[in-house]
Amino acid sequence: MAIIAEYQQRLVGCGAIAGNVLKCIAIDPSLQGEGLSLKLLTELLTLAYELGRSELFLFTKPCNAALFSGAGFWPIAQAGDRAVLMENSRERLTRYCRQLAMYRQPGRKIGAIVMNANPFTLGHRWLVEQAASQCDWLHLFVVKEDASCFSYHDRFKLIEQGITGIDKVTLHPGSAYLISRATFPGYFLKEQGVVDDCHSQIDLQLFRERLAPALQITQRFVGTEPLCPLTRNYNQRMKSLLEAPGDAPPIEVVELARIEKNGGPVSASRVRELYRQRNWQAVAALVPPGTLSFLMQLAESEHQTA
Repeated sequence: MAIIAEYQQRLVGCGAIAGNVLKCIAIDPSLQGEGLSLKLLTELLTLAYELGRSELFLFTKPCNAALFSGAGFWPIAQAGDRAVLMENSRERLTRYCRQLAMYRQPGRKIGAIVMNANPFTLGHRWLVEQAASQCDWLHLFVVKEDASCFSYHDRFKLIEQGITGIDKVTLHPGSAYLISRATFPGYFLKEQGVVDDCHSQIDLQLFRERLAPALQITQRFVGTEPLCPLTRNYNQRMKSLLEAPGDAPPIEVVELARIEKNGGPVSASRVRELYRQRNWQAVAALVPPGTLSFLMQLAESEHQTA
C-alpha cells in the first residue's frame, strides 16, 4: 500500500507500507528541507494505525536517522553506512529481550536454531536432535511471518509435534526481530533469487547483539545447503558476522550435513514439490507422521473447495 505526493501535476514524494514496515519513503531532491518527508511519514503512520498496525519499523540511510528520530523512531541495528533499521518504540526490543531472558538455562554450550519449516521434515527433526545432543540446551525459534506456503500457526504446530521426545529444547514463538519482513525481507524472496546482504547483516546483528545475550547463546546451528546457492551464501555470511571479534560475544556457527533419502537431501522444497504432485509415498519417506497427516488433510480440503 503506497502514498504519493504531487505538486503541480508531478510526483514529488512517495512512501509505502508492507506489513508493519514503512519503506520507500522518498522525496524530490529539489524539495528537501521543506518538511515533505515528515508529512509523508505522518500520512503513512495514520494509515498504518487505521490498519491496526501499531508496532512499526522502517529502513533508511544512517544520514536520515535523525529526521525519523524526530518522528518517534529509534535505531535498533545498522549495516555500516548503508542502512539503519528503526522502530517506533524506545523500549519494545528491550522488553522482548527481558522476556527471552526468563527462558535462560544453565550450561556452557547454549545452542539456537532459527527454523521456517515450510513444512517440517525429517531433516528438520534430525537437525534438532543433533544440535540438542551437542549442547547443554537448545533454543528453537520459529520464523513468524506468514510469507510461506504454510501459515505460521500450522508451521509452529507441526514443529511442536515433530520435536516431541527430544530433550533439552525450548520452542520459542517467532518475533519481528528475527528473520522477518522488518529485519530480513529478502529471506522471503529466495525463490526469486533475491537475498539482500544489507538486510541479512541487520538481522544477524540483532541476533548477536541483543537476542543471543538474553539467552546466553553460544552456538547457532544450521543445515548445509546443497540445493540453494542463496541460502548457502547466507550461511557463510552468518558464519562471518557471528564469529568475528566484536563488542558482543562471538557465536559459533555449526553446519550439520543434511540427511539424504532416496538419492537426495531431505528438504522442505522437495516435500512441497512432491506435495503438489500428490506423491504421498515419496512424501511419507521425508516427513514425520504429523506433517504427512496435515498435508493429506490439506490436499483433501483443497480438492473439496476446487
